[in-house]
Amino acid sequence: MKEILMATVAGLTFALTSCSAEAPANDNPRPTDTTSANKVAVWVTNGQQSKLFKNENGLSIIKAGTGAPSPNLINIDFSAKLQEMEGFGAALTGSSAYLINQKLNASQREKLLKDFFDPQNGIGISYLRITMGASDFSLEDFTYNDLPAGQTDPALAQFSVAKDQTDLIPVLKSVVGLQPAIRIMATPWSAPAWMKTGGKLAGGSLKPEWYEVYANYFVKYLDAYKKEGIAIDAISVQNEPLHQAAYPSMSMDSAAQGLFIKQHLGPLFKSKAIKTKILLYDHNWDRPGYPISILNDPQASQYVAGSAFHAYGGNVAAMSEVHDKFPDKGLYFTEISGGRWAVNFSDNLKWNMSNIFIGTANNWSKNALLWNIALDENDGPKNKGCDNCRGVVTIASDGSLTKNVEYYTIAHMSKFVRPGAFRVESGRLSASTKLEHVAFLNPDGSKVLVVLNQGADNSKFTVVFGENQFNYTIDPSAVATFYWK
Repeated sequence: MKEILMATVAGLTFALTSCSAEAPANDNPRPTDTTSANKVAVWVTNGQQSKLFKNENGLSIIKAGTGAPSPNLINIDFSAKLQEMEGFGAALTGSSAYLINQKLNASQREKLLKDFFDPQNGIGISYLRITMGASDFSLEDFTYNDLPAGQTDPALAQFSVAKDQTDLIPVLKSVVGLQPAIRIMATPWSAPAWMKTGGKLAGGSLKPEWYEVYANYFVKYLDAYKKEGIAIDAISVQNEPLHQAAYPSMSMDSAAQGLFIKQHLGPLFKSKAIKTKILLYDHNWDRPGYPISILNDPQASQYVAGSAFHAYGGNVAAMSEVHDKFPDKGLYFTEISGGRWAVNFSDNLKWNMSNIFIGTANNWSKNALLWNIALDENDGPKNKGCDNCRGVVTIASDGSLTKNVEYYTIAHMSKFVRPGAFRVESGRLSASTKLEHVAFLNPDGSKVLVVLNQGADNSKFTVVFGENQFNYTIDPSAVATFYWK
């Protein structure tokens, strides 16, 4: 099957294709049992696409100091635990859920969901983001309490998640069946129009007189999903609160968000013993002052689990800036999209691994999520938003499937770094080596190292951990995941 492979770095404008028959996406979907063999399993994707999440021959573990080690030494201290990881994945938007539920037949849908969510026979996606109501990737505009102009519903008597019951909830139930412990984060793009200045879903802001009712709106949502057997692990208060658009969106500056949490949402969650995490901000790296200003208020901060970031502006180091000031609060990376603005597979593989997966983990993020998990061949269905975004996979009108570069970048993390893993200390290499890496210790004691070669040449390195080591030579423009017990 021919695969069209696209990507995520601005300024790149040409496409590459590959044939999956020549480069199978997954030679052996199960991680190698490395315990008795004293081997390190290796999975590789390279920019040339001759290896697409390919399981290579295992590496021998030898005594540290044996032979001549490479000058490129990666020293890992698995006893030095850093942040606990919660998962890797993408957003199951309304558009994605529609395509999976309506455009695939039962066997195609089962195959895709197993590939995505089964940790043994698939890539084990462990974290999903969903939208509370419509976003720019939905079939229409809606919230869960839409009323004719001029009407209000302070008691939320007309609240309903019925529109989610067509596609989103059925797909989520299938996912939960495959992976009961999946973490789900929910984010609103807009409050109901009658609560907002301007009286529309597009733009405007939440009127202060409706803060209390809007806090109850969140509780109604969590209760409705709980009744469907779907637990929401975290909510963010507002998607991209510094951005207004023609699709559902809502402005909420840091002062307003802090007040809403401090006086309404936080106390309400506490009074009802709701364990769902409250996350701040959910916008670009370029404004770390937004979450910092709220966390500086202890009355608001007491209700906050952490801050969420997107990558459409700024630098990943902003996450460490927040961590350094508030090390007891979590950090979450929740959105970046690939698109037709950047279609070079190799460049996108390197950018995503460097910034989103290796980069966010090394800057204290507990997760990493991409945007739409699936879109069609026309980059939709769209709802007045991005007209050239790309899904993790592309589902064509005939039900055929294309795995885009984003699929492979998620797979290199999600299959091996399981929820509850800890990032561990691993010495940085000099920039001249072109090698970047991050290491983890899983709850079952298995070990994971992910290495990116940004360079144009093969690069040899030695990994040292305790009294043991192994050696490897990584392809140019490639990512390799190493897994051992």
